[in-house]
Amino acid sequence: MGIGRILGELGAIALACIPLGLSVWALLDAARRPAFAWALAGRNRALWMAAILLGILSVVGGVLISGWYLVRVRPAVAGAEDGRFPSS
Repeated sequence: MGIGRILGELGAIALACIPLGLSVWALLDAARRPAFAWALAGRNRALWMAAILLGILSVVGGVLISGWYLVRVRPAVAGAEDGRFPSS
């Protein structure tokens, strides 16, 4: 067992952990945002947390759902938490 094979295995493991890490990041971020920010942003925290948890069951689903949350939903909720509201 050479050093190259060990590094290759470690790289594969690290690459395999990216989808799980992304989903955990999204789930923890959703859980820590206050309820008033979700309400002001017009989003449902329980629905998003359930979707992220269900997305963890499949790699592609987890990446898509967590990615959508982190790119689209999180900025809206964080903005509402900071007092920035989208113009209607």
